Amino acid sequence: MRFPIFIENSRVPIWLSKVAPIEIYAVSFMFWVFSRGPISDRLRRHEAIHYLQQREMLFIFQHIAYGLFWLYRFAVHRDGARAYKENPFEVEAYTFQNDEDILTTRRPFEWARMPWGWK
Repeated sequence: MRFPIFIENSRVPIWLSKVAPIEIYAVSFMFWVFSRGPISDRLRRHEAIHYLQQREMLFIFQHIAYGLFWLYRFAVHRDGARAYKENPFEVEAYTFQNDEDILTTRRPFEWARMPWGWK
């Protein structure tokens, strides 16, 4: 896979953490993944899953859907961290981040098959 491009030791996750309900270590945005430090294989798969989600939704629509899912779960629970954890895009990435074959076996729109929330 040629993309995403991983950028380690970036300040982007640090800046985003100032406004996010969680401490961000890495963030995927279009063709790039920005990370505070070294990127493990597990994190590389997690963020590559986000890249694939964004690509299949023409980038912009994934960001819109992500925000709407987060807002809905925040309205339900009044807890930003829980809204993050129950976002189906995150549920998919966390569910498959340990699967070494996921980047070649993942079905399109797999996030839509995910249950809302993970235990």
